[in-house]
Amino acid sequence: MNRRRVSTVRRAERVLITMLQRLRPVVLALAALTVAATSQSVSSQMAVPFINKHLYSSTANPRVDIAAALKKAKAEKKRVLLDFGGDWCGDCQVLDIYMRQSPNTELLEKHFVVVHIDIGHMDHNVAVARQYKVPIEKGVPALAVLDSTGKLLYSQQNKEFENMRNMKSSDVTAFLNRWKA
Repeated sequence: MNRRRVSTVRRAERVLITMLQRLRPVVLALAALTVAATSQSVSSQMAVPFINKHLYSSTANPRVDIAAALKKAKAEKKRVLLDFGGDWCGDCQVLDIYMRQSPNTELLEKHFVVVHIDIGHMDHNVAVARQYKVPIEKGVPALAVLDSTGKLLYSQQNKEFENMRNMKSSDVTAFLNRWKA
């Protein structure tokens, strides 16, 4: 009788092992789906809305654009905000999204004339960035603020906006409030 029990237990173990082996792919698939659904839910809660827009013209002449912005800023008693970046730059896109949110849109309209300056892949309009003491090699977007006479009031030195995807719209608001005319 003892042998029968041992034989029955062994048979039950083999059946159980076979069932587990057959269920393993199903269990793994369910686990993968659970992980994917959880990470998608978390990333959608944390994700910054992203739309790849054409912001920086590779054919524009930034010196001409800055001169026109200074003329407009002088007439309207505003400051000039130079935005160095590239369309390929996700953080530049996020900065643009934040600039289009309230109250940033209103602050920009009331106090600034914005000039987008294309830096290519860190190889275009480098002299313009250097002129305004913006070290684009440290990362973009990089910003500079001029008064209406062209005097440099602020230039980004320490990658302040290089990591926009981890910043908030309120960080842009604080910057604009600090440098508004």
